[in-house]
Amino acid sequence: MTSPDTADREKVVSKLPPALQQALKVRAAQHGTDIQHAVEAGITAWRRLGANLPAADTGGAKPFATFLPTGQWDEFREACASRGVSLIQGLTQSVLFWLDANPAPGVVRPEHPKRIVICNQKGGVGKTALAAGVGEAFAEDSEQLHPVRISKHFAAALLEPDTEPASRLDYEDLPGLGLRVLLVDFDPQCHLTNQLGHEPLPIEGDSLTKHMAGEAKGELRDLIVPIGEARFGDRLHLLPACTDAFLLDVKLSSVRAREAALERVLGTVEGDYDVVIIDCPPSLGLSMDAAAYYGRRRDGEAPGNSGILIIVQAEDSSADAYGLLTNQIEDLRGDMHLELDYLGIVVNHYDARRGYIATSSLQSWIDIKDPRVVGVIGDLKEQKEAVRLKRPLLAYAPRCDQAVGMRAQGVCLAHEISLVSARMPTAWSQRGA
Repeated sequence: MTSPDTADREKVVSKLPPALQQALKVRAAQHGTDIQHAVEAGITAWRRLGANLPAADTGGAKPFATFLPTGQWDEFREACASRGVSLIQGLTQSVLFWLDANPAPGVVRPEHPKRIVICNQKGGVGKTALAAGVGEAFAEDSEQLHPVRISKHFAAALLEPDTEPASRLDYEDLPGLGLRVLLVDFDPQCHLTNQLGHEPLPIEGDSLTKHMAGEAKGELRDLIVPIGEARFGDRLHLLPACTDAFLLDVKLSSVRAREAALERVLGTVEGDYDVVIIDCPPSLGLSMDAAAYYGRRRDGEAPGNSGILIIVQAEDSSADAYGLLTNQIEDLRGDMHLELDYLGIVVNHYDARRGYIATSSLQSWIDIKDPRVVGVIGDLKEQKEAVRLKRPLLAYAPRCDQAVGMRAQGVCLAHEISLVSARMPTAWSQRGA
């Protein structure tokens, strides 16, 4: 958490069991409050009790410090003395009382599964890395805290002249989103499948392509595999790719209502998930049309819940490819009367050390206001290492800059800003400004 405002407060030092300290930290974050206010509320409620609580286990208590309103600690000392309990016992009971009164909020399941179509017909921009990283961020445990921070380059781009940047670079320890996620490898190159340690589906067997072409041999859900990392529980799943997807555009040309082919197929499983992420191939063919249609806004769905997330790099060829992609999306919007939302632009593989081309290109992307840049991810070694080891980035290096940036991206896409902006750096609430 960022440093709280300590005006009219005094620092107090006592002890609490380590497990209780961690539980307090997580629960306070889940409820969008500071530890100091949680302890204050717990002490206030404890002092109002008409009878003593049963003694709590304070074994192994470690130093604990917080800030309380001036005078509250002295009053608490007197209350503990009058009740015949130690300060540590009274504080432990107060914190436990607050935890009981403020249970962990459940993960809210969306009425419509969030469908994120990650695309750019230019290869090598890092679509797969973003698809995996954002999916992993969505699936992390909501009962644990994870470090989150936007890129320093993105923060700097959002700053007004003469604005102090430090607060925008603070890490936030925030609860995971705890959502059920399906990653769909829609690319015949099978990069997402391979990066997450799975084998592509055999070409002679069943596949997403065969389901979309009406040649299915079984149930689609039988093809889905879990990503076996403890930090994701059983919330992160993958629909592996098959190289027969190279034939998808040809097969779709003879399919009735081919734009809806992906939706018809994924509709059989999407009820099991809160988020479905499509890692698109570098293509502008019929498969891209089907992916974009799948990401359209459905009846009753809130604007921005689902849509297109465009991944680019800070260099000139990405700008050329961006123009072709947005032209296709605008044609689909017009020809099929689709409500197809842009979720924004993410500038990936950014490295300011590449000089003027990188920095000026980033500024050019920032200057686009519709759709807006919603994230900048640096080009660092941990992602490459995770790929080599065939492990999810957020499991391999959960505290690296790329991982904390992926979590920031996940929080923004989850539209959690309204819930957590009070405890986030200012730049987060100005997402894409």
